[in-house]
Amino acid sequence: MTLDRPAAASLAPLLAVEGLRVQAGNNVAVADVSFSVAPGEILALVGESGSGKTATGRAILGLLPPGLERSAGRIRLGEEDLTAIPPARLRQLRGGAIGMVFQEPMVSLNPAMTIGKQLGEALALHSDLSAAELHAAKIAMLKRVQIPDPEGCLRAYPHEFSGGMRQRIMLAAVMLPKPRLLIADEPTTALDNLVQAEILDLMVELARDNGTAVLLVTHNLGLVARYADRALVMQQGRVVEEGPARRLLTAPREAYTRLLVEAMPQRSPRPPRPVGETLLEARGLVVDYPGRARLFRRAAAKRAVQGVDLAIARGETVALVGGSGSGKTTLGRAMLRLVQPSGGQLFFNGADITTRKDGPYREFRLACQIVFQDPYSSLDPRMRVGEIVAEPLRHEPGLSGAQRAARVAETFEAVGLPGMDQRLPHQLSGGQRQRVAIARAIVRRPALVVADEPVSALDMTVQKQILALIRQLQAERGFACLFISHDLGAVAEVADRVVVLQQGRIVEQGSRDAIFDTPQHPYTRALLDATPRID
Repeated sequence: MTLDRPAAASLAPLLAVEGLRVQAGNNVAVADVSFSVAPGEILALVGESGSGKTATGRAILGLLPPGLERSAGRIRLGEEDLTAIPPARLRQLRGGAIGMVFQEPMVSLNPAMTIGKQLGEALALHSDLSAAELHAAKIAMLKRVQIPDPEGCLRAYPHEFSGGMRQRIMLAAVMLPKPRLLIADEPTTALDNLVQAEILDLMVELARDNGTAVLLVTHNLGLVARYADRALVMQQGRVVEEGPARRLLTAPREAYTRLLVEAMPQRSPRPPRPVGETLLEARGLVVDYPGRARLFRRAAAKRAVQGVDLAIARGETVALVGGSGSGKTTLGRAMLRLVQPSGGQLFFNGADITTRKDGPYREFRLACQIVFQDPYSSLDPRMRVGEIVAEPLRHEPGLSGAQRAARVAETFEAVGLPGMDQRLPHQLSGGQRQRVAIARAIVRRPALVVADEPVSALDMTVQKQILALIRQLQAERGFACLFISHDLGAVAEVADRVVVLQQGRIVEQGSRDAIFDTPQHPYTRALLDATPRID
């Protein structure tokens, strides 16, 4: 952390927000919010989606989206009132005195511009450096955020980097002008725990070096515990609790704060599940992706999965964990033959289905379903959710229309969405859309469900509901589950067995408790150490 709480409290505020109100017509998104941030302090704005935390952060910069406007309140940066200064002066402060790191770097980086052109934009606007000095500053900052080959990076485009690398580049661009205030809006939501820890450690280190105050907008209480000096909890646009981060998380006073804390994933004791017959098995599975075609040649192929042996028993939950790029999603899809393996064998109920397309393969495809990471992009926006859930039943022989409708209604009841089958996907919340995706996966009563990062895009409270739903449905219906995740907290709640994947290879596997209590491989230990916790 940059400063301890007493030191931060003794400094005059760098940022002071008083009575901030943001509205969309007659609807209030932020209601009379007041807080301050001292130089070098890290203040976390915490809350679920729709709590108003992002609108609060954007209001400081005057970057509210269309339809939202600040209707009351004052925002002071040092001695300047940001609500009273001319737009030209506010533009001078943006990027110079105030920097912002957005949630999705691929959206905030221009895909048509090289990294070099984007990296120095703010510094060129807010300094008198020569071209040579600007280039040297960019190279030094890229080295600082641990980008390999900084010179090559300047010539590259955003799409040539992973999510973690793009967020490092975004952080470098924002911190290059040495802002007095950094607003970080969910800066690591889409990243795995290892990359998340690396990015936030870098952010805190850079802020400490420059004396920068940080306003961290997040729903992840583990990150608040690890990095924040103080926390401010928001619910439906209002501040419900504020205080030192450690005290607020370990001894919350308000019911809503307690609800958020209790939603953090917890590993509870569970009797070992009896091992059943093997349902799906991969032997020596290999998946290669062809290299990208160049003008005169093709780049070398990439091996995403390297000779994996993995068996899933009936009724078992196997968690497949690893960082981004470890091959876990590719392996999950290859085991469903949504990606064709380059080598190895797949067996379903003892039958080799690696290349078959006849009876056993059809049985396999009907018995296995998948829940995707982003339910919004996997649900047809033009279809009502009842029609979406009913689609898999087209392949169920002997079902009349009335029986099909009854099965759909029963499934909606099972996932906690009774009577919502006539809605369109955009009329549902993120958690409700994920329930629809789960309903679609279980409506045929499958033998196996592959859940690919099913809770990574959801708030903590919604995550808890979805994980509880998966456990409940599995207990009632007995399907096996391949649970793919980089979130070890979620894995601890649902898994019977854990398989750790690194660079396409299994480096460790064992029971849930063995992996969490006595990890053997350094990579497993690194994943566990990077998992944010309150304690």
